[in-house]
Amino acid sequence: MGNTIRLTAAQALVRWLSVQQTEEGERFIEGVWAIFGHGNVAGLGEALHGIGDALPTWRGQNEQTMAHAAIAYAKTLKRQKAMAVTSSIGPGSTNMVTAAALAHVNRLPVLFLCGDVFANRRPDPVLQQIEDFDDGTVSANDCFKPVSRYFDRISRPEHIMTALPRAMRTMTDPVDCGPVTLAFCQDVQAEAFDYPVSFFEPKVWRTRRLSPDPVEVEAAVAAIKAAECPVIISGGGVIYSRAEAELAAFAQAHGIPFAETQAGKGANAASHPMNFGSPGVTGSACANELCAKADLIIGIGTRFQDFTTGSWTTFDNPARKLISVNIHGYDAAKHGAIPVVGDARTVLAALAEGLGGKTFGAFSAQSRLDWQAAVARVTGAPEADTPDYLPTDAQVIGAVQRVSTEDTVVMCAAGTMPGALQVLWQPAQGGYHMEYGYSCMGYEVAGAMGIALAAPGKEVICMVGDGSYMMANSELATAVMRKIPFTIVLTDNRGYGCINRLQIECGGAEFNNMYKDCNVETQPEIDFVMHARSMGAHAEKAATIAELEAKIAEARGRDIPSVILIDTDAVPGTGAGGAWWDVAVPQAGGPERLEKARGKYTENAARQRVFD
Repeated sequence: MGNTIRLTAAQALVRWLSVQQTEEGERFIEGVWAIFGHGNVAGLGEALHGIGDALPTWRGQNEQTMAHAAIAYAKTLKRQKAMAVTSSIGPGSTNMVTAAALAHVNRLPVLFLCGDVFANRRPDPVLQQIEDFDDGTVSANDCFKPVSRYFDRISRPEHIMTALPRAMRTMTDPVDCGPVTLAFCQDVQAEAFDYPVSFFEPKVWRTRRLSPDPVEVEAAVAAIKAAECPVIISGGGVIYSRAEAELAAFAQAHGIPFAETQAGKGANAASHPMNFGSPGVTGSACANELCAKADLIIGIGTRFQDFTTGSWTTFDNPARKLISVNIHGYDAAKHGAIPVVGDARTVLAALAEGLGGKTFGAFSAQSRLDWQAAVARVTGAPEADTPDYLPTDAQVIGAVQRVSTEDTVVMCAAGTMPGALQVLWQPAQGGYHMEYGYSCMGYEVAGAMGIALAAPGKEVICMVGDGSYMMANSELATAVMRKIPFTIVLTDNRGYGCINRLQIECGGAEFNNMYKDCNVETQPEIDFVMHARSMGAHAEKAATIAELEAKIAEARGRDIPSVILIDTDAVPGTGAGGAWWDVAVPQAGGPERLEKARGKYTENAARQRVFD
């Protein structure tokens, strides 16, 4: 018996997690966000209490948003560390499915520890149990299967000895990285087992760097050498590979300009001379100009989402070819690309060696300067900056930009601001955090908290509209309790202004987006300042752009979150940049406005060409 230790399955699980380490000797799972219910309080709850600071536990307000905080934490730390999240069975678990989908799309590690039904089935059906009339093995947690990179159900205490290593392998593998779900039967959590002592020895998990196939590198080098006007599309994989400097050096050495996707933006500072902004729907004019004439697009760490490609209308050159450098063969082989499967940093080194002294210069440096001047115009302070003037979102972004520092990280997720920020925000290196793979409304407040936890030396500014704020704001109370400072710039346009503009552009009538267009007798007058104050945050309203700038600067000295409300105009867009986005317009049965929108849609759709 000296080689074993008797523990409950839950106790064994948390003990094992507490000794899984990064290469720097730190915990990989930094802690566990928890909301307890009958499905996890007696098992995992007691185990977490017993292990104490060896694996810290933090209380959240909502299962989905505490998972968002965990995901933002992992994203900020470039997937080098992660967090776990636990809930009871039933609604507690299914509340987290959206967060799991978000992590899956963005290839981010998070460990979901979901309480599950009784493995012994004696008390079936238990409270909150979903019963499948045709399959006795199904529970609510099966919803996680399509949105998890690895899924397992712990129905015996010894199952954790195989499930946990598989979970860690998934979260630390750059190829398969993503969310892991362990459905943990609630009776099994409390069952004891004699575990081998060796199972709890500390283990270091190293992030491997995959070298590319020489034949694939050779093909890519040949394609680059044959090109006249290549352009690089820098994606989130560049950041996760920690290849920011290598990409900038490669671009500079070979005279190939680059544009950054939503996930890749901020890998290099906007001031870098080869950084032409962003491509596609919310792209800069200079980047889209490059993409339109490019005969070779070199994607590095991107999955070529429709916003990046302008729904495949951004790359207009009929002779264009595509190279896709990606850690996963699934992404590298998309759209008939010349694939190069491997780590971004390693591949860049191999491409540089193959290219030797080959250089290009088929781009206009002046177009980049002209674009920066256009950004300055639309983001400049309004001439009539008075309390009765409603500023645009671009002007709000300009205010934040003017008072930002090298340590400022601006973040967002959904609505107007993601597009406006991608096209207009000029970040320092690392100064941008956007969840736009899933574009999940409600990520913003919790995500800002996660960033601040991961990077306490940074100034985190959360840009969020009233629509997203109303969806999920309760983790503001958590941040107050834990004294996690960040600043929320809350723009109130009295509805879903972004989708309202899209509705109009698609020929639709203004309907059900702005409060004024909803079927209600009384439009809500929400006092967001008092709401934020009720949760303990410092909250105030800025009447002007100048006041907004001053209040952002004042917030830097606080140890709790600050919320700054400003009313904005819902009508104007960014006023600069952009490209077409494929949002289908009804083909029949509509009034003249729909017919006009359909004509425009048909014209743009004719330009689409997916690589083949």
